Amino acid sequence: MSTQIVERMAVEIDGSGEPMIMVHGLGGSSNVFQPQLKTLSARFRVIRPDLPGSGRSPADGQASIAGFVEAMVRLARVLGAEKAHWVGHSMGTIVCQHVAAEHPSMVRSLALFGPLLAPPDANRQALKARASQARSEGMALIAEEIAEGATSADTKANQPVVAAFVRELVMRQPPEGYAQSCEALAAATPADIERIRVPTLLVTGDEDAIAPPGNVRAMQARISGARVTVFNRCGHWTTLERAVECNAAFREFYTGRF
Repeated sequence: MSTQIVERMAVEIDGSGEPMIMVHGLGGSSNVFQPQLKTLSARFRVIRPDLPGSGRSPADGQASIAGFVEAMVRLARVLGAEKAHWVGHSMGTIVCQHVAAEHPSMVRSLALFGPLLAPPDANRQALKARASQARSEGMALIAEEIAEGATSADTKANQPVVAAFVRELVMRQPPEGYAQSCEALAAATPADIERIRVPTLLVTGDEDAIAPPGNVRAMQARISGARVTVFNRCGHWTTLERAVECNAAFREFYTGRF
């Protein structure tokens, strides 16, 4: 494993082979994909940045989805990953969709976990309120609420370490960076996903209230050739709650296709 600072972002780089760029979501970091690392680094050069304002990466001005897209494109070019497989979780799936729609020559495939086009209007104000809460109260209560509300009942009952890890991921976020990411997500606009013409895997959980299966299947209908996998007894933190199943989905998706 190699940790580098690239374009002011902390970036983990592992393995060799075709490049793969993994983009975490709100409240996450490169560690969201840690359970998949051994499986993927055996074949790919896995590049896992902490987005600006998240994890170990400092905020870089006022955050926006467009700014995250620009940061990821710069990162790919600096690291010689101009044609990569892209993987996203949650807010990171929005970033990946915009990259694929706006920079198609840079994307070989998409694997999106807990995918969404943009927050529903009803959730945008809640994200703005959470940004204010992060600035005024810090991350502890937000972390508790997310660990409780965004993981499945099975995870909380039978994988309490996963729920604890989600709580720790969110609690360790810098409050201002997290607040800016909330505001960026609240202002997100959908990518033109009909323009996506690469193999695409969409994965969600049957208890994912942020990316419910019905919404994900609606995305599938708009992306030519996309595949959907729904994990039982799984919430929004797919790569952690169903780590083994995600690894199997990756192996199946990439075998014989590239």
